[in-house]
Amino acid sequence: MSTADSGVHGSDHGAHGHDDHPVHLQHHFDNSSQQEAAAKLGMWVFLGTEILMFSGLFLAYFVLRGMYPEMVLHAHEQLNKELGAVNTVVLILSSLTMALAVRSAQTNNKERTNQLLLVTLLCAGTFMVIKYIEYSAKFEHGTLPGSFYAEHISYNLERGVEVVQKGWYGGDQLFFGIYFVMTGLHGVHVLVGMGLIIWMMKMNHDGRLHSGYFTPIENVGLYWHLVDLVWIFLFPLLYLVK
Repeated sequence: MSTADSGVHGSDHGAHGHDDHPVHLQHHFDNSSQQEAAAKLGMWVFLGTEILMFSGLFLAYFVLRGMYPEMVLHAHEQLNKELGAVNTVVLILSSLTMALAVRSAQTNNKERTNQLLLVTLLCAGTFMVIKYIEYSAKFEHGTLPGSFYAEHISYNLERGVEVVQKGWYGGDQLFFGIYFVMTGLHGVHVLVGMGLIIWMMKMNHDGRLHSGYFTPIENVGLYWHLVDLVWIFLFPLLYLVK
C-alpha cells in the first residue's frame, strides 16, 4: 500500500478545490489515505462475502458429485468444452487488461486507461455472447434443471416377486440444476462488472481518475479478478469432469 499512499500524497495538490480540499475527498474523511484505506477494507469485506456465497455452491456441487458420480460424468458430456475453454481464455485476457488499466490510471495515462477498459469490456461482452450460445443450446435440447422422479424395479429373491419402488433419483436434470445456478450467478456478476467498467470509463473520461485518486478503478479491478477466479474454478469442475 506504500506505492498507493505515495501516489495519493504526492498528487493531492493537483486535485484540490478552492478550500485546499481534494475534490475526491469525502467530508467525513480527514485525508485521502484514510478514505482509500476505508474503501479498500470495505471492498475486501464484500469480496469475502462473495467467496462465502460461491463456496456454498461449490460445496453443493461436491455433494452432488459424491452422491451421483456416474450421472455427473454422463451429464457433463453435454457441455461444450471448446466454448468453455474460449471463455476461460477471454476472461484471463480481461484480467490482464484490467490490471494494466489500473496501472495506466495510476500513471495519468488517460487515453491508454480508456483503451484498456474498452478491451476489458469487449472481453466481458464476448464471454456473455458465448454463454448465451451455450444456454440457447441447452434450452433447445431440453437439458434443463429439475427433479427426476422415476420407478425403480427390483427383484425380491426371498419373496420371488418384482418390487416397484418410486422415488427421487439422480438424473441429468440435477447436474444442470447446479450448472445453471452456478454459471447463471457468475453471469450476473459479469454483467455487474460490465456496468462498473463503463462507470470507470466515464470517470476516466471526466478526468476523475488520476495518480492522486485511483481507488475506484483499483476496487473494480479487485472485483473483476474475483469474477475471473470463480470461472477458473467453474470451468474444470463443470466441463472437465474426470
